[in-house]
Amino acid sequence: METSNADRARILVHALPYIQKYSGKIIVIKYGGNAMINEELKDSVMRDIVLLSLIGVKVVLVHGGGPEITDMLKKIGKESKFVDGLRVTDRETVDIVQMVLAGKINKSLVNLIENKGGRAIGLSGVDGHMIQAKVKDERLGFVGDITHVDVQPIFDVIDKGYIPVVSTVGCDDEGNIYNINADTAAAKIAGELHAESLISMTDISGILKDKNDPSTLIPKITVAEAPGLIENGIISGGMLPKVECCVNAISWGVRQVFIIDGTIPHAILIETLTDEGIGTMFVKE
Repeated sequence: METSNADRARILVHALPYIQKYSGKIIVIKYGGNAMINEELKDSVMRDIVLLSLIGVKVVLVHGGGPEITDMLKKIGKESKFVDGLRVTDRETVDIVQMVLAGKINKSLVNLIENKGGRAIGLSGVDGHMIQAKVKDERLGFVGDITHVDVQPIFDVIDKGYIPVVSTVGCDDEGNIYNINADTAAAKIAGELHAESLISMTDISGILKDKNDPSTLIPKITVAEAPGLIENGIISGGMLPKVECCVNAISWGVRQVFIIDGTIPHAILIETLTDEGIGTMFVKE
């Protein structure tokens, strides 16, 4: 069914308060999962980002790329090994990580944004020593624990009217490169930017009271409520580190954090420019 011009006008008027709310503010989007693999979803995400940018929102895109790293390692005959869900990253692997994240993925996302009418510049955590790190666990090799984030390069790119696209590799003063968890990096960057929002794109709809029933979505969680949900097993497994990043981001200065289903087309716009939203929002109180 086609949308009439009158319907389009009503949609725009309805979105006006949200446009006013976010115009001039910084939104950090953590991008990964199936939304990064599926070409149609990728197109949808880039269109959302360009639209937000054109209405005055200062969008910062932070991305990972685990599946593509795994694919590249397979191509060179190297098996991926994981400890506690984190990729074991020896020196050869970290070279591949840097090549895939800071090269292939980062520049392809910049190109996609530009092709949609936006203006973007790719950065990595190594640029300007933006993400400084140390060894997280000797068993993991060059997997980094963030020690410092300098967001001045991001501010510089924003001030010139570009969308920063940040790949999550880090470095130390000895010249070592580190593989950095994208959720952690996005939370820390958003905190240092004092972002209005951090939007974490995942493959699920948010925090569910019953993980097998999408209708049990919890739309809003305060920082104080999170420990109880963990204790009751509602937040568990792979969601634990994501929620920890959400809570940390709030404590670091982000006003609100959203976990949304990135497999829904235009999920970012639904979350930011409508009454209901689609995911789980974390707030301080």
